[in-house]
Amino acid sequence: MDVTARLTVFFEDPFWVGVYERRAGPLLEAAKVTFGKEPTDGQVYEFFLSHFSRLRFGAVLAPQSQPQRRPNPKRAQREAARALLSHGVGTKAQQAVSAQREEAGKIRQALRRERALEEKERRFALRTQKRKEKHRGR
Repeated sequence: MDVTARLTVFFEDPFWVGVYERRAGPLLEAAKVTFGKEPTDGQVYEFFLSHFSRLRFGAVLAPQSQPQRRPNPKRAQREAARALLSHGVGTKAQQAVSAQREEAGKIRQALRRERALEEKERRFALRTQKRKEKHRGR
């Protein structure tokens, strides 16, 4: 299996960000790293040597199949114009990182909902206990 890796460093206002792509055959995984100020090549290399094991690679994305035929030129031009109008994240690695962030947000939201429900139940139990104590005349 052919494994390739690529690092892209770019400026995403207000920080410099690195997107590390790892391709194993047809599958793509990505991890995002925020550097802060503009890193030098040496700093990037040192960072990945010391922190590579802690990188969280996102969900595996299978690449989209490529069309076998060339599309009609006018249709291709219209589709290109529509693609330029959408302001989505550019590369597949950035899309993978975005999907990873959304998944983490959903997990956090579920945990927060569960904690709120537990807190609500705890408060209810405390209220009912106080009511029973008052009723008993203590």
